[in-house]
Amino acid sequence: MNDNLQLNVALLKRRVPNLTAAAQAIGLRPATVSNLCTGKVPVGRAEVRTLTALADLARVSLDELVIRNTVGTLTETGIKVVDLLAPVVRGGTLGVVAHRGVGQLVLVAEILYRLRERGFVTVLWNKENPMNSVADVACQAQHVITTLDTLCNVAEDNESGANLVIAADRSMVLSGALLSMREQIRTRGLRQPTVILADTSFQAPDEESPYGPLDTLWRFDTELASRGVLPALNPIASTSILLEGEQGEAEHVALQQRVRRVLRRFRELRPLVLAWGVDRLPTVESASFRQGALLEAFLTQWFYVAEAHSGHPGVSVTLHETLDGVRRILDGRLNPETTPENLKYQGALP
Repeated sequence: MNDNLQLNVALLKRRVPNLTAAAQAIGLRPATVSNLCTGKVPVGRAEVRTLTALADLARVSLDELVIRNTVGTLTETGIKVVDLLAPVVRGGTLGVVAHRGVGQLVLVAEILYRLRERGFVTVLWNKENPMNSVADVACQAQHVITTLDTLCNVAEDNESGANLVIAADRSMVLSGALLSMREQIRTRGLRQPTVILADTSFQAPDEESPYGPLDTLWRFDTELASRGVLPALNPIASTSILLEGEQGEAEHVALQQRVRRVLRRFRELRPLVLAWGVDRLPTVESASFRQGALLEAFLTQWFYVAEAHSGHPGVSVTLHETLDGVRRILDGRLNPETTPENLKYQGALP
């Protein structure tokens, strides 16, 4: 049985408006069709002749009728620190925790821009408490919607192949709107969208669990932002279920864990270096400090949506290139004269 398969209910109902009667007319039991559409009976347990009959009825191929549910896979963004340490889970929920002025909405806008370029349909969901100062986010959204019904209609309209990514305010969680949306999406037999939640009231940093269960957490760091290390994601506190336990690729998980250890030690040593200078550190510690500084600089990146403000063109780096660059730093395979300054904001190692 393949649990990753599901019926493209939106396409089926568009092609066959009176589905129950039409299915009965060709000899299919209405209860069977209903159970397949609601997910009560998994597609993997359906008879092939039933699926073939439904495909013929809708005048589509089996590949169009039966789609692969990609929830739980990594969505590559081309942003090094994100893809390496806290990747986006396709079909999952991502929460942003940030104080004011550290760039959370810039990152959200950048994600929408990059995913739209990769064929995703981008949505900004404003309800009773609209996100403030979201002009940049709205510019990257193909749909700006205010009601749950409109959102579900957008999901149905794009069920033919495009993935949906939704930016919304944390208030959607508090009001229960996000839970209602996911339930309606499920009952309509649609693929779950990827949801990015930002906190425009800036209350999330003061709460232990501001969003409830998340697939990915991006926690911003004011100290990094104050030093111009952008995007200012905390490399230790930002997490994703894709890199927990045995969820991710072994090499990716191993590199992520090594990076966290080095950056954790770098953050511990930095106050000492600021106070005493790096020469006061033991040789082993000074090497760890330099390695951490190189990693921190390498994980910085210019954004496309900020080109007008930064004066620098946006940079996209594949996950393969990111992992290769990190591996080279960790293994010490760099020119001895390489400095954090000449790695900062570069797309790849020189």
